[in-house]
Amino acid sequence: MNWTLEVVPVPVTDMDRAKEFYGDKCGFTVDLDDEVAPGVRIIQATPPGSRCSIALLNGMPAMPGTKEMAPGTLHGLQICVTDIEAARKELVGRGVDVSSVMHVGATGWEDGKGGTWNSFMTFEDPDGNGWVVQEAPSELSER
Repeated sequence: MNWTLEVVPVPVTDMDRAKEFYGDKCGFTVDLDDEVAPGVRIIQATPPGSRCSIALLNGMPAMPGTKEMAPGTLHGLQICVTDIEAARKELVGRGVDVSSVMHVGATGWEDGKGGTWNSFMTFEDPDGNGWVVQEAPSELSER
């Protein structure tokens, strides 16, 4: 049996603002926008080429035995791209506030691209949920 990571919940305060950010600014495909129960709306969006989606949540009660995440508390979600400079240019062109490209060097984080698997940039959604974009040497299907 495969255990596939397919959906990551992202807590947000304003569903329409988050939908616009991820759909229009980040270029994610909005797969679902539905009220699944009274007052519980789920928007599911998928990054281009990804097999894993995000579920924007507001009003969804935590499952018994789990903890609820507040909007802006999710950090470190990572997306891989094969051309970090082109990805940065696209996000900036869509109005996303993106960090510069950086890599880990001898003194810690340094400006510019690094070697294989060592080029990163970051951005946050309107609630402050934090994302990391990493440059991969090839598409996932080729690794």
